Amino acid sequence: MSLTDALIALLIAGFILFAIYDEAILPRRNGPTKLRVALRRRHKIDSAIFVVLLLILLWNNIDKHGTQLTTNLLMMLCFMAIWLFWVRSPKLLMKENGLFFGSVWIDYARIQSMNLSEDGILVMQLEQRRLLIAVKQLDDLERIYNTLVEAR
Repeated sequence: MSLTDALIALLIAGFILFAIYDEAILPRRNGPTKLRVALRRRHKIDSAIFVVLLLILLWNNIDKHGTQLTTNLLMMLCFMAIWLFWVRSPKLLMKENGLFFGSVWIDYARIQSMNLSEDGILVMQLEQRRLLIAVKQLDDLERIYNTLVEAR
């Protein structure tokens, strides 16, 4: 196994560990989930460029008669990238005492203010940063608000 194959295998293992954490572990952390909201995808162009670059690497490996292991690893990496960027939907998980946004726990006590922008993005002001929450359906904003009122 070459260094390239080892790095690709390490990246695939990282993707698989993230998938297990995101789909199986995260919903069970910090109590039961009160509300699960699908969010809009961001950075579609960047992810498309990444997948196209992976496909170019795959094509180059096949054209230059590279090893079968490298070809299989690149195909698996392409599949994982497509799953991560296009199939999997980002989500907001609201719990009893806080929420998970971008796989990061945020306690409700840290939220100082909330505003709604004109284009339907919920802006939560924390101590040192802002969270920009772009939901897929505008009705979810009311559900988020009701869950926050119940929790406080």
